[in-house]
Amino acid sequence: MIIVAIYVRVSTQEQNPENQLIELRDYAKRRGFQIYKEYVDHISGSKDSRPALNELMMHARKHLFDTVIFWKVDRLGRSVSHLTQIVKEWENLDINFIVTSLGMDTSTPSGKLVFGIFAQVAEFEREIIRERINLGLARVRKEGKHIGRPKGKKDTKRRRTSGYHQRWGKKPSPY
Repeated sequence: MIIVAIYVRVSTQEQNPENQLIELRDYAKRRGFQIYKEYVDHISGSKDSRPALNELMMHARKHLFDTVIFWKVDRLGRSVSHLTQIVKEWENLDINFIVTSLGMDTSTPSGKLVFGIFAQVAEFEREIIRERINLGLARVRKEGKHIGRPKGKKDTKRRRTSGYHQRWGKKPSPY
């Protein structure tokens, strides 16, 4: 019997991972897999360090499962270098992975090839998002609008002296 780990990620606390979990549980049941554990992260895919992913990697190193299943490549990560690092480690540990939305199974050579292509697409998507955000910020600056926290009455707390001021010998702000 193949023992699998399920990995699910959503970007924010407001998003619900249940849709992914239902699909992955059903997939495991249809294939006759035994689920070792479900790992759920509520954090951006651009972060290399994520609590559930870190735990999954620790358990992988202990060989507690044979395969990891997840819904889409971008749920695992948005950086090709990070995805490659994870996949190389799994490969060294003889752990396969399945991306259910693509029907991709890395226990086959074609599955490994397709994963590499989709990893590139996930990173490209992340760069497009970053570019759009930067264009929007540049437009707002050009229009002379303020970016960041508004100044006002509520900004009365004294700021702590640390970091920048200590490193560069600047006098801290009185606020």
